[in-house]
Amino acid sequence: MSKIRREVLQAFKKLHRTRQYVFAGDDRALAAGRKEINDRFKANMKETDEDAMKKMLKLAVDVNRELRTSVIQAHEKASGIYELRIRDETTRLDNVLFNPDAVIEPPRRRGKRADAGEDCLAAASSKKQK
Repeated sequence: MSKIRREVLQAFKKLHRTRQYVFAGDDRALAAGRKEINDRFKANMKETDEDAMKKMLKLAVDVNRELRTSVIQAHEKASGIYELRIRDETTRLDNVLFNPDAVIEPPRRRGKRADAGEDCLAAASSKKQK
């Protein structure tokens, strides 16, 4: 077995292990994840171009990292009360309290619009002449 095919098989197995870890206890998410992983790998099973295979392997590694660091689960314990399952790998951002007295300036426009009667080509040619 070639090296690249071995890496593909390892990525396939790793994605399934990550799916089982991330979505533990959620049968619907486990089934959907299993179907998606299997469908993606089956669709590209006949791929022979090594560069394309390497790109897909990089994508598999990135998806694995994204699942482990960005996906959290919420389980409803009571009406309107949820319990979050946050793992050690989950990326946590600093929480900044909102200042209600802050002055929020409107966004600035990036460029001037052409007059309503001018078309884009006329506007571009007039800029070149200046």
